Amino acid sequence: MADHHHRRTVAVCGAEAGYGEALHDLVGPDVLVVTGGRELIRALAGLRRSGERACVVPMTLGRDPELVADTARTLRALPSAQVSGTLLAEPFGTDRHLIAWLRAAANRVPEASALLVTAPSGGLFEDAELYRIARLVRGHGAHRLVEVAFTGGDPDPAEGVRRCGLLGAPEVALLTAGFAPVEPPGVPGVTAVSAGPTVSRAALARVLAERVADARQRWSAHRDDGIAGGLTAADDHGHNHTHPPGEGHDHHHTHPPGADHGHDHSHPAGGGHGHHHPHASGGEHGHIHLPSVGPHDHGRPHLPSAAHVIRSTA
Repeated sequence: MADHHHRRTVAVCGAEAGYGEALHDLVGPDVLVVTGGRELIRALAGLRRSGERACVVPMTLGRDPELVADTARTLRALPSAQVSGTLLAEPFGTDRHLIAWLRAAANRVPEASALLVTAPSGGLFEDAELYRIARLVRGHGAHRLVEVAFTGGDPDPAEGVRRCGLLGAPEVALLTAGFAPVEPPGVPGVTAVSAGPTVSRAALARVLAERVADARQRWSAHRDDGIAGGLTAADDHGHNHTHPPGEGHDHHHTHPPGADHGHDHSHPAGGGHGHHHPHASGGEHGHIHLPSVGPHDHGRPHLPSAAHVIRSTA
């Protein structure tokens, strides 16, 4: 049964999107940008009064599965009359998408530059995840020096640039693992540049449209509003996935599609793992497979055609 209802896209934002601030200039007026909880509930109530239905998209780039679970819990707690017809889409991106986007951005930066992967600070586990992502970006790239910094956290971007300078880098390129580029800090003796937004305005609109289209298709085919799947998005995230030595257990939980967060229990098709695969000819290649951002991308993430460079010199 086709889904003929008009659905308004509601983008639910956490730290990666500056709780909405990073998205206001990137999305059109047809997208409602909100934070979770009460602001999301108010937005849905307003749409219901105007006769519109909603498709809610958690705006994580892969480091914040808790945003997906929190959004699902908010929707699940609403009376059925208030949430009827509301769909919860897959999150905007996964950690594999983010790694691919960052690698593509790094490829536009001169090899002699250091890379500073920056993101808004989240919780302990979200921040630790950025170190893993940065290591994978370094492991499959040509840049010898890759450091991590957090806006609103420790080390902050200025400290990250200083570290790169102390390690001998004359220039540092800031790659953002959030939705908004970080303004390069002025640090004496080191040139800091921004590689611009990791996800362009055009890519943002296209991925949002694909998430909504996929959610509508899932609803039409299976009458699945996505809420139950979203509730389990953060099951393996954080303390619940930390075992004392010798007390590990078999994992019987499942991950909803798109809510991956980097555990290597298995490699989904197109996943971003770093194993070398022998070619039929006997040769090897060392790149990881770029994940698909959407069902029509054929494995290639869409990125800005050129880096938007902002220079800051002391």
